[in-house]
Amino acid sequence: MILADNLIQRLIFVSKEVHSPTFFEMLGFILKGIFIGLAISVPLGPIGMLCVQRTLNRGRKYGFMTGLGATTSDLIYVIVSLFFISFVIEFIENNLFAFQLGGSLIVCVFGFFIFRSNPSTQPKPNEPASHSLLGDYMTSFGLTFSNPLILLVLLALFSRISFISETTTLSQKVVGIVSIALGATLWWTALTFLVSRLHGKINIRGLRLINQTTGFIIILIGLLGVVSSFFE
Repeated sequence: MILADNLIQRLIFVSKEVHSPTFFEMLGFILKGIFIGLAISVPLGPIGMLCVQRTLNRGRKYGFMTGLGATTSDLIYVIVSLFFISFVIEFIENNLFAFQLGGSLIVCVFGFFIFRSNPSTQPKPNEPASHSLLGDYMTSFGLTFSNPLILLVLLALFSRISFISETTTLSQKVVGIVSIALGATLWWTALTFLVSRLHGKINIRGLRLINQTTGFIIILIGLLGVVSSFFE
C-alpha cells in the first residue's frame, strides 16, 4: 500500500514536471506573439496616420476598422511566414525592386487623396454616414496587402526573438497567429480610444489641417520608399 502511494505521488510529480515547462513555453510564445503584433502595428506609418485621420473625421469605429483591415493583411503574411515562407522568399528577393517601388507609389497616390479630402463632407451626428465600415476596412486591407515586404520584417522579428524553430508545433503556430492578432488589436483599440477623446474638440479647419498633414506625411513616406527602392 505504501509502495502504491509512493508510486502515485511519483507519477503526479513527474506529470507536473512534464507539463509545467509546456505551459510556460506556451505562455512565452503568447507573449512573443503579442509583442510582434504590437511591433508591426505601433509605428505610425501610412496606416497609423490613416487610422488617426479617420478616427478624427468619422469616428472611433471607422478608425478601428481601418486598423483591423491592416491587421487582417498582416495576419495573412504571418501565416505565409509560418507555413509557406520557403515557397515565396526567393520570389520576393528576385522581385524586391518591383514590390518596393509599386507599394511606395500606391502609398503616394493614397496620401494624395487623403491630402485632398474635405472634412466638411463628413456626416454630421444626425446625418447618414457617407462612408461604410466595410469600405474603410477594405481600403486599409488593400493598402497594407500591396506591400509584401512585411514578410521580411516578420522574418527579422521571428529571428530576433526566436519565435519559431524546427521544434515549433502546429498548435504553437496557431496560438502564435492568435497572439499576434491580439497584440495588433490591443494597439488599434488603444489608439482609436485616445484619438477619439479629441473628436469634437477640433473644428472643420483643424480637421482639414489634420487631413493635409496626414496626406503629406503619407506621400512623404511613399516618396522615401520610391527613392530607397532605387538605391537598394
